[in-house]
Amino acid sequence: MSPQQPRHRLLQLPILIWLTLVWLALWRDFSLGNALFGFVVAIVVCVVFPLPRLRMNLHVRPIPLLWLVVRFLADVVVSSLQVSVATLRSTKQLRNAVVEVDLRTSSDFVLTVVAEMICLIPGSLAVEARRSTHTLFFHAFDVKDRAGVEKFRQRVLDQERRVVRAFGAEITCVEEPPPAPVPAEGDAR
Repeated sequence: MSPQQPRHRLLQLPILIWLTLVWLALWRDFSLGNALFGFVVAIVVCVVFPLPRLRMNLHVRPIPLLWLVVRFLADVVVSSLQVSVATLRSTKQLRNAVVEVDLRTSSDFVLTVVAEMICLIPGSLAVEARRSTHTLFFHAFDVKDRAGVEKFRQRVLDQERRVVRAFGAEITCVEEPPPAPVPAEGDAR
């Protein structure tokens, strides 16, 4: 918020409506009087705890959004099975890794959506998100070697690409050349 901007200009109708709906749901009283009081509480909350203006020019594309959801659900099912099998095997040594992924977009929206979607897939957890460099760090389950790290990193970048396609042209994605192949352990190059 700039010092010259009055607090009443920070009131955004979508946020006020959302906070009012949360108020109604918490009280489980959907009367007009409670709705009006909830709206007043929402105004007070927004004035006392101002948020930056939301400026996202997103264009939802239905077909890529549908593909994003379908692919996400498939990833959840496959990963659930992989995690179950890996944890039930007692003879197998599990090796985990923290994987750094530099996103190609500079959008905070994409950073947030990608991090949340990857966290919802079993076997991965966001450890850190650096907004300044658009870098995500994930704890990845059962990563055996560098090839596994690169496979996980590519999975995150593929998810980023699907999010960008689903939410429009206003989010730019800088294409990078694919990483050079990583030699396997014991490969004499």
